[in-house]
Amino acid sequence: MLARNEILAKYQRFPGDTGSPEVQIALLSGDIEQLNSHFRVHKKDNHSRQGLLKKVALRRRLLKYLKTRNLKGYSILIKQLGLRG
Repeated sequence: MLARNEILAKYQRFPGDTGSPEVQIALLSGDIEQLNSHFRVHKKDNHSRQGLLKKVALRRRLLKYLKTRNLKGYSILIKQLGLRG
């Protein structure tokens, strides 16, 4: 998993960009990956599981938004992040 600063550097549109959908999706994907590894050890941690589900839902909404606004950017991003097969 990449650190937050590495993710920002890789997916920013311009220096200081933290709000673009690409950056938000990449950061959420990193968080989701980290939580999934946490759940491999702590199977009964249902409080954190609720947070994971919220992050997954937010990422799904952002991906849907990006797909309607910038289909080419959406395709590139899901390939880079390894999402959706």
